[in-house]
Amino acid sequence: MRTGVTAAEALSVILDATPVLGAETLAARDALGRVLAETVVSGRRLPPSDNSAMDGYAVRAAECAGAGPDTPVVLDVAFEVAAGAAPERSLSPGESARIFTGAPIPPGADAVVRQEDTERDADRVRVRVAAAPGAHIRRAGEDVGIGDPVFEPGVRLGPAHLGMLASLGRSVVSVHQRPRVAILSGGDELVEPDGEITGGRIVSSNSYSIAAQCLELGAEPVYLGIARDTPEDLERHVRAGLRADVIVSSAGVSVGDHDHVRDVFEKVGCIFRFWGVKMKPGYPLAFGGLDDGGDRLVFGLPGNPVSAMMTFEQFVRPALRKMMGHRRLFRPTLRAVLLETLHKPAGRLHFVRVTLERRGDAVVARTTGNQSSGVLSSMTRAQGVLVFPAEDERLEQGTTATVQVVDEDFLSADGPGF
Repeated sequence: MRTGVTAAEALSVILDATPVLGAETLAARDALGRVLAETVVSGRRLPPSDNSAMDGYAVRAAECAGAGPDTPVVLDVAFEVAAGAAPERSLSPGESARIFTGAPIPPGADAVVRQEDTERDADRVRVRVAAAPGAHIRRAGEDVGIGDPVFEPGVRLGPAHLGMLASLGRSVVSVHQRPRVAILSGGDELVEPDGEITGGRIVSSNSYSIAAQCLELGAEPVYLGIARDTPEDLERHVRAGLRADVIVSSAGVSVGDHDHVRDVFEKVGCIFRFWGVKMKPGYPLAFGGLDDGGDRLVFGLPGNPVSAMMTFEQFVRPALRKMMGHRRLFRPTLRAVLLETLHKPAGRLHFVRVTLERRGDAVVARTTGNQSSGVLSSMTRAQGVLVFPAEDERLEQGTTATVQVVDEDFLSADGPGF
């Protein structure tokens, strides 16, 4: 097992070992946010026939060529075509047909005049604008035609995609499975949120944070509970999670006398690929896989709450997104101007929690304050994670740095932009 790898090396090892999960068939109405695992080809023409884009009158364009406000063309209103109804006959010379949005164009008509540009008088209509051929007509198949490829595998299904699937008559769709993530916390000092915290005990907050991180990206968390600091209890909890696609432990993978997790995982068949990543927070990260041909991953996260969340963010999150079939695995990044000078020793990559603010065309970043790996409140304030390169010792105020945007609300706008 390698030790002390760089963050880039760790990420490469993890993603190389991460499989893309297989497909499952899902009701299309339940597939929002899922990643398509099939090519969708249209078996229909959309729209199925030429139809009106407006409420108005279907006409022969040539008969309205000279129409104007002071020189209206008068036509008979021969019949009406409602949306969902078929025209009762073809349009004859000198006739129009009352038509509604979405209704099929009757044979013989080649334009639609908006209702606002007409004046109805009993069974006749005065047309006050010249109608160009094709005006206000949606052509059959202008959206998609029969046999057209509509979606490729890897597309994340949003509201418009689900609407299109419905239009194509697709009530079910093949999507990549969601990974099941077994979450294990361990330590005699840990209790559930309603437990007694006297005598040095603390709440097992990591399990809640990690489960929420899973849910945020669409994975399915499975809570294994709190394991006590004995090999026997740890093994019992670990075995309960062996059917999951991923096991995430924040139960301690360090080198203390009570850190039994690594030995227990190895006992149940895990082969660790590395331990320790040259980063802060989050150095004591372990990664491996179960040696049973099942492509199941094991992450041993640090116990400190910020370290656990940060290592999940940088390594577990992209692996889960790959499993789910996503093409892009990482958070959006931007360049931000530093509002303060940052210092650190050379040698480790630092991930600095920052708040973000727009100032004109620029984005500025300020640290959330105390960057200790135990200060969980700093994660609640963080809108971004600033990347402080390993080789650098100083980032000057006023210079720019790369920031991973972790708060989607920051990308929202105060106004509509129009």
